[in-house]
Amino acid sequence: MAAPSAEQQNGQSDESDLQSPISTNDEDSETGLGDGALPVYLVDLIEKEIGVDLKSLKKVSALLEKLTAENKLLEEQVLTVSSSVPLRVSAALSAAEESRVSLEGLLQRERVLSNTLIQHLQGAQPWADSLGRTLEQLDNTEKHMKYLQCLSRIEELSDFEELLIQLHWPFISPPTQSLSPPANAQELHSQLELLVAQLLSLQTSDDLISETSVSRVGLPPTTPLSLPVQIMLLPLSKRFRYHFTGNRQTNSLNKPEWFLTQVLMWMGNSSNFMEEKIQPILDRNGANVNAKVELCRGLLTLAQEKLALDAPRLLYDDSLFCHLVDEILQFERELRTTHSYPSTLPGVLHVLLEEVVLQKWLTVERKMAIEKVDAMLSAEGAWSSQYKDISDMDELKAPDCAETFMTLLLVITDRYRALPCPRAQLRFLALQRELVDDFRIRLTQVMKEESRNPLGSRYCAILNAANYISTVLGDWGDNVFFLQLQQSAVALGEEELLGPLGVTESGRLASLEGSLFEGLLGLLERLRGDMLGRLLEAVMRDVQKKAQPYCRDRWLSLPSQCDQATMSLSSLACPLMLCLRDHLLQLQQMLCLPLFQMGWQDLAERLDLFLYQNVILYNHFNEGGAAQLQFDMTRNLFPLFGHYCKRPENFFKHVKEACVILCLNVGSALLLRDVLRQQPSPTSALNELGVYRLAPCDVLILLNLRASWPGK
Repeated sequence: MAAPSAEQQNGQSDESDLQSPISTNDEDSETGLGDGALPVYLVDLIEKEIGVDLKSLKKVSALLEKLTAENKLLEEQVLTVSSSVPLRVSAALSAAEESRVSLEGLLQRERVLSNTLIQHLQGAQPWADSLGRTLEQLDNTEKHMKYLQCLSRIEELSDFEELLIQLHWPFISPPTQSLSPPANAQELHSQLELLVAQLLSLQTSDDLISETSVSRVGLPPTTPLSLPVQIMLLPLSKRFRYHFTGNRQTNSLNKPEWFLTQVLMWMGNSSNFMEEKIQPILDRNGANVNAKVELCRGLLTLAQEKLALDAPRLLYDDSLFCHLVDEILQFERELRTTHSYPSTLPGVLHVLLEEVVLQKWLTVERKMAIEKVDAMLSAEGAWSSQYKDISDMDELKAPDCAETFMTLLLVITDRYRALPCPRAQLRFLALQRELVDDFRIRLTQVMKEESRNPLGSRYCAILNAANYISTVLGDWGDNVFFLQLQQSAVALGEEELLGPLGVTESGRLASLEGSLFEGLLGLLERLRGDMLGRLLEAVMRDVQKKAQPYCRDRWLSLPSQCDQATMSLSSLACPLMLCLRDHLLQLQQMLCLPLFQMGWQDLAERLDLFLYQNVILYNHFNEGGAAQLQFDMTRNLFPLFGHYCKRPENFFKHVKEACVILCLNVGSALLLRDVLRQQPSPTSALNELGVYRLAPCDVLILLNLRASWPGK
């Protein structure tokens, strides 16, 4: 093979020179640069535009021109862009500022919307809670409906009602002993026990009991009736609604006793059957219920619903309303006594505790009581006692008006005593106190009209009336019922009834030391004291008038006792004694015994002071005068009061002790005078003579009234 020429060698050398910088190793191809190598993109451009063939180098000048032109064009574009950039940047910044402001507005509106939404959610929360409770109630109602549907289906499948019909249930009339038991009595009893046991096993759960135990007439929660009793009540309930609802003649508002009596009759007619047939089955199946009480509860529900419906319709007719109240109270008494219904279970009195009904009852009681008081005070025999001819029964000598009034209050007490609410009872007690105070004011008014004749029969009758009412209220203050009301009033803080009390007064009432009637008793006591004082003043005026001649008698010149065959009552004392005797007899006849006891004792003390001051201290006495005075007092005056006590002289201590001093013999009188003058405390000497009331100075005055001294 021939060797290459020089030209070929040069050509190969140039080609190798061109190729050498383009060839790159792997590392250079990845980085795009090698040691002294061209950038990859430039190499790629050369290869694309010129190629590796040497013949293509002629394209370099064209490529250069092209690149120069492109470079110039790019420079012009750069200059153009450089001049427009500030304007675009400014526009972009303005647009960005507008966007920021708009964004802040959007954020503000979003916050307002968020707050509004939160407020709406908070406001809607109670509605949501209420809706939740309603949905829960609907859910419970649905459960109950399903339960009742189940019971209805069970009732359809049971032969229990048919069995009751064969047993002649319900007992509309009282069962008679003449009816012979059916031939299949044993079979019927076995079926009865089986069916009752099955029904008891279907009794509602404890949860359902707690949810459905509130009565529809506002009574306290109670457990539902047992299923057998519920079924047994169906025919009775049907009969009750047939007769006592709608347009039936038996459904009469003015005859509540019709349906109340019917309920009581059904209770009585069914009592033996429930106790003898149903109760043993309940006991054997562990049902802790009383069959008779269960039936009564069911029948009471009928009466309660009927009364709750009728009572508001009678609020505008006082007569019918009063009749309804009386029938309800009578029904409650028979229910508790005749039928032994437990006191722990509600009866029908809760109907009367509804506020509108209770307020009406109080209003009617007040109205009727005032009308009766007006009538009794204007009656012809208002101030005479119906027992005036029967001494054993007329100890208090209460006039008819006072006795009728207290009987009226007692009837009111009997009506509200059975109410199961102490607060309602206290409202009636407040009414009674109001009526008592009103009657006291009426007595005061009549007394003022009769004050011109305090010794008249009507004046004394008013005094007896005040004393009678005070005595009865005092007895009521010790009554257990009123003591319980007193404790309830303190516990409930009834300021309207008790008034503003301090700690001490509240403590006294709470410890039963005081009485709810203390205020009234104080007013009545004041009236009684004033009237009795006026009466005794009238007696004393008459007595003093008759005693004037006796006060001016010749006590200093009366004959001595030894000069008289027998001592006799002073002739001047006769009018005084007769007047006193007549007044005592009159007071005894017209005043009740307690008032007469207070009256004669007060009269004795007044007479004692009068005789001491106007007879004894006003005169001087010789021996005969002192003896006559002592005889008149001890043998005539004191015995007048001896009919009413054993030792009447104890009520005339001034007169009695003055007579002792005046009747001392001369020696004893002289000795006593010396003792009184010399001893600082002569009490023992006076006590030895029987002188306890008079002071030593008074005794000296009496001694100076003696005329029989030596040397006189």
